[in-house]
Amino acid sequence: MKKFFHFIIIVFTSVFLSMQLSSCIDEDEYSDSPQGNFEALWKILDQRYCFFDYKGQEYGLDWNEIHSKYSARINSSMTDAQLFEVMADMLSELKDGHVNLFTSFDYARYWSWQESYPKNFSDSLQRRYLGTDYRITSGLKYRKLDDNIGYIRCESFENSIGDGNLDNVMMYLAPCNALIIDIRNNGGGMLTMAEKLAARFTNKEILVGYIQHKTGTGHSDFSAMKEQKLKPSKGIRWQKKVFVLTNRSVYSAANEFVKYMKCCPATTIVGDKTGGGAGMPFSSELPNGWSVRFSACPMYDKDKNCTEFGISPDYNVALDNEDAAKGIDSIIEFARQLARK
Repeated sequence: MKKFFHFIIIVFTSVFLSMQLSSCIDEDEYSDSPQGNFEALWKILDQRYCFFDYKGQEYGLDWNEIHSKYSARINSSMTDAQLFEVMADMLSELKDGHVNLFTSFDYARYWSWQESYPKNFSDSLQRRYLGTDYRITSGLKYRKLDDNIGYIRCESFENSIGDGNLDNVMMYLAPCNALIIDIRNNGGGMLTMAEKLAARFTNKEILVGYIQHKTGTGHSDFSAMKEQKLKPSKGIRWQKKVFVLTNRSVYSAANEFVKYMKCCPATTIVGDKTGGGAGMPFSSELPNGWSVRFSACPMYDKDKNCTEFGISPDYNVALDNEDAAKGIDSIIEFARQLARK
C-alpha cells in the first residue's frame, strides 16, 4: 500500500512539473497569424541579434521603437506578401546585409549593403589574366604572370584544402618575386580552410583578433573577448610580398581571411571594403515556416574593431571602365605596380 501511494505521488509530481514546463514553453510560442509571426520575428532578433548596442551608437537604433512603428502596420486580414513586406522593412532598419528572411516566394535582404558599392570584379577580365594554362588544386587556380608575379584565384573556401596541395602551390610559385591572392566575390565557406591558407604567410604565432559569444537574451549579454591566434603552418611558407584583392562581395570565412592576412608580415590589402559577416550564422523558424538568419557572434580585429560590417583595404582601388574596355583589371594592375616597387 505504501509503495502504491508513493507511486501515485511520483506520478502526480511528474505531471505537475510537466504542466509547469509546458506553460513556460507556451509563453514563448506564437500563433501562426500575421501578429504572431511578426512578434516571433521581433522577439528572435531582440534576444539573439548581437549588434544593437553598436547600431544604437552608430545611428540611434531603438529596437522597441521599431516594434511600435511596424506592429501598427500588422492586421489579421493581410496577405503573406503584405506581411513579408512589413517584416522586410523592419529588418532593413538594422542596416545589416547579413540579416535575411527566407520564404517560399522571396527573401528579404538589405539591398544598400552592396548597391552602395561598385562590383569591382569582372569574370571576363579575370579569365583573361588566368589564361588557359593555369593550374588547379583544391579549388585554387594559380599561375605565374608574365612579370614573374604569382597569382592565386580563390573563389571560395568551401573546398577542403590539403597541406600537400598548398605545399605544391607554394613550391610552384616560389621563384616569383611577389604573390597576388584574388578573393574578390569569395562568399566564404569553411573557416578552417581560410585559416589554413593564411597560416602559410606567418613564421610565428600571431594575434589576429577576438571573438565574443551571446550569454543571455539582453542586448549587452556577451562573454569576455577571447583572443584569436594564427599559428604558422608546418608546411612551406611564403616569405615575400603578398597582395590580397578584395571587394564588397567578400563575406564570412573570406572576411576572416582578410582579417588574418592584415596581421601577417609583408601583406597589403588592395581593392574595396569587404562585406563582413564573419560571425557564425544563427537561424530560427517562424510559426508559418519562414526562417530568419543572421550572424550569431561578434568578431573583432587585433585592435578590437568590429569586423562584422566589413574590413577596409590598405589601398582603396576600383575597376576603371576605360581600363576594362582595354581588357585591363585596374585592381590587379595596381597590386602589380606595388609588387614591383
